[in-house]
Amino acid sequence: MDDTVRKDLIAVLKEVAAMLAQGQRLNVAKLKELSNHTIHNSSIFQDQDSIRAAILVYAMSKIIERRKDGFNYNSLQKLVERAVENLKAGNEDFYHRDIQKLFDFIALTDSKLNLYVNEVMNQASVKKGCKICDHGISVARSAEILGISQWELMSFVGKTVMPHIPGSITPKQRIAFARSLFR
Repeated sequence: MDDTVRKDLIAVLKEVAAMLAQGQRLNVAKLKELSNHTIHNSSIFQDQDSIRAAILVYAMSKIIERRKDGFNYNSLQKLVERAVENLKAGNEDFYHRDIQKLFDFIALTDSKLNLYVNEVMNQASVKKGCKICDHGISVARSAEILGISQWELMSFVGKTVMPHIPGSITPKQRIAFARSLFR
């Protein structure tokens, strides 16, 4: 694992653990923001560890958002802290096992939620794939990194509306430019 990725994952997972310590006062939007931060790393290094962490944090945010009351924040926090410690110690195999345990914990949180976890994980993968594409990585490469089909990713990317950034060219200006190329 690249040292930059390791340091960033440690920082993100520490922040996730600190947020989980807040229990029901946890800011779900901030959790989603951390997931997006990790996606930025994955678009640069294109590594599986950043992708899995981003999907995990996003899936946590969705499950917590749906089930704030009665959610076992403490157990989840301890698992995240153990993953951080193994990452700090350079025990990548144990870190990977901890991440898998976190995915399993989310899946076992509730018998009703267990029915939806695969869908949440799949949606998280697709949404994060879209974020990777936002960073300039191709749909094919994004789908390959995430282990999802290009078809799934394309259907989501096609429905995604990009916000207009002030100072950038408008869609009409893009069309006019494209037409000028073919005159």
